[in-house]
Amino acid sequence: MASNKIIFGLFFLVLISFDSVYSNTLGICVKNCAQCKRMYGRYFNGETCAKMCIKFKGNFIPDCEDIGSIEPFLNKIDNNNIDY
Repeated sequence: MASNKIIFGLFFLVLISFDSVYSNTLGICVKNCAQCKRMYGRYFNGETCAKMCIKFKGNFIPDCEDIGSIEPFLNKIDNNNIDY
């Protein structure tokens, strides 16, 4: 009976640790999306980026300085709306 409690306790600790790591990487991912939105403004689709963070559970982390990681979230420049 005591061994069952120990096993349950260890399982619970592993579960809590996993949840903490998951939420940390998810948080980093969403924060990076927000940073890219601040950097690129209307040319960056932050909402789509954040949805990808959730979809991939934080395993995808955008890097604002790596065009390859943020290319799917960049909006095309509309030449009719450029301020000269």
